[in-house]
Amino acid sequence: MTAIALSPPIGRRSALAALSAHLLVALIALVGIGGATRVMEAGLACPDWPLCYGSLLPGRQMNLQVFLEWFHRLDAFVVGVGLLVQASLSTWWRRDLPRAVPWLSGAALLLVAVQGGLGALTVTLLLPFSVVTAHLITALLLVALLSACTQVLLEPTPSGMAPLQSRCAVDRLWPTLLGVVALLALGQCLLGGLMATQWAAGRCLSSGEGCGWLLAHRLGARPVAVAALVAAAWGLWRRQSERLLAALAALAVLAQVALGVLSLRLTLAVPAVTVAHQLMAAFLVAVLAAWFSRSLLQPAYLEVTRG
Repeated sequence: MTAIALSPPIGRRSALAALSAHLLVALIALVGIGGATRVMEAGLACPDWPLCYGSLLPGRQMNLQVFLEWFHRLDAFVVGVGLLVQASLSTWWRRDLPRAVPWLSGAALLLVAVQGGLGALTVTLLLPFSVVTAHLITALLLVALLSACTQVLLEPTPSGMAPLQSRCAVDRLWPTLLGVVALLALGQCLLGGLMATQWAAGRCLSSGEGCGWLLAHRLGARPVAVAALVAAAWGLWRRQSERLLAALAALAVLAQVALGVLSLRLTLAVPAVTVAHQLMAAFLVAVLAAWFSRSLLQPAYLEVTRG
């Protein structure tokens, strides 16, 4: 009975952290599947909602496009159920958890409900670009929320450590600066979403139309990439407890830039590269959100001298 109840000695917090981490991976995968659905023009492969051709599992109509749209909905349903379980458990176990966890879990559950409504509208309104863009940005906000919640659950305050009193203005303002970098990255994702949902890159490369969106996305990428790389360099230099996240952020930025350049060089002719570009954007948002949360939880620490 003790094992079933998941009492604090055997780790309610660790159990919820494992659930949150798995949901985060599923959510990032969901963003990638959504990108594949758009690139393969499968957004209306299932013409009805929430079923697909009036069935939970379409049989005779099944092809690659129908599978992508159907699997996208299935993954979204699983993530939604998982977030409902997480929100319920975090409320039930709130006395054994950090105060932020029930709020973050509740906000994620609310956001996934909004996301479900936007998903329905994309089908019933026949893919209007504004709704499709809102659907993508809401997904990235959900990634950020769930990543922050996972980090809070995984990152207890270390014992034997004391806050570092730094005179450096960057250290004192570090969480704020990281928050700005994360918001800049989300803004760049919004530009990319607006460009993608209007097929602006493809139209620009083929007929010279819609190039303004592509130019804005490319120009915006430069300062965002520089800001993220500078933050990563500072984190690697000055923030010992954050070095892993700093390194992941730097690698994600470099990979994202390379994928963006490659997708244009290939004139968007290789769907896997385009999908990887969107998937890497979701991963970068998750890393920055986790890093921001960690900077709030552990501003900077030094070993306490004993004896």
